[in-house]
Amino acid sequence: MLSNTFRYFAAFLTTCILTTFLLLPISRAADNNSAGTQTNGAIGSYSGAAETIYPSWFKNSFLELEDDVAEAAEQGKRLMIIFHQDGCPYCNAFVERNLAQKDIEDTLKTKFDVIDINMWGDHEVASVDGNIYTEKSFAEALKVQFTPTILFLTETGSLALRINGYYNPDRFRVVLDYVSEKMEAKLSLAEYAAQFKSHDNEKSLAEYSYFSPHDEENPIVQGKNSRPYILFFEQTNCRNCQQLHDSVLATSETQELLSMFDVFQINMWGPEQIFTSDSKEPTTGRLLAERLNVSYAPTMILYSADGVEIIRSEAWFKKFHTQSIFDYVLSDGWKEQPNFQRFISSRADTLREEGVDVNIWD
Repeated sequence: MLSNTFRYFAAFLTTCILTTFLLLPISRAADNNSAGTQTNGAIGSYSGAAETIYPSWFKNSFLELEDDVAEAAEQGKRLMIIFHQDGCPYCNAFVERNLAQKDIEDTLKTKFDVIDINMWGDHEVASVDGNIYTEKSFAEALKVQFTPTILFLTETGSLALRINGYYNPDRFRVVLDYVSEKMEAKLSLAEYAAQFKSHDNEKSLAEYSYFSPHDEENPIVQGKNSRPYILFFEQTNCRNCQQLHDSVLATSETQELLSMFDVFQINMWGPEQIFTSDSKEPTTGRLLAERLNVSYAPTMILYSADGVEIIRSEAWFKKFHTQSIFDYVLSDGWKEQPNFQRFISSRADTLREEGVDVNIWD
């Protein structure tokens, strides 16, 4: 059943019940700086949103997914579903950067039927297993936390792959090859992507002061801890890892939020022994990444102090989104608002009411 497969892949995300929409950030001083400049009592500005025109070659679907899957299969294609929302700059980047690449567009046109779903929309959706939803209740049922979220379905309607958030063109090409070549039954996306990783001029992972040391005497936390904690999965020669540290995480306001976590760095391809608090036997970074279904570097997995995985960032994020992810965990916002998109929208509104400028694309 498609819904059971979705629930499996959605296990990365919290499954709390939707309740309230308004949450206060954990550190107002830090958040004021992170969002922008205070405007002396005036309502703060909001910038960075981008409206997107989706390509005319996307399938004009009645959102009866069983039929969409069957029609794609008849043409030797697979179905790709993209969840988006109005004003989403990452959705805009996906259309105007990724789909502007001729090879990506050609691959999608020839090997996939593509349909789009507004995660806040009211159109009726019939899932592959026959359940009826609105667009927004379907997104909620699938625990869609980021836009774009993209689902690739097999010829029988099961889930081949799900990606949460924006992947740049190079990363997205690997995804398209993996799915179109039907590799999901043979190896994980991480294993597939590893084939394209250069091993030339290998260096050690970059070192930063906010990473906690870990060894046999001080194992990586995988369970209860005195503070929330983050597992950073990285790799050598990683341009995106470098950008995350030097651009997104380097600001003082982000550092203030990050300092409230225990932060552990893991080489996702590393063969060296590492120790975790939930096992007496050592493991390796490669095995731990495989166990946690980590496919790309950098990936951040954020946990509560009780060892519950709250949210993970496995795509491309800017400063405001990254700070909001940290705040989501630190403020215990996830306990009252399981939908991260609602949380981040409410957080932006709260900051603006306090006179803080918010730029979601900074």
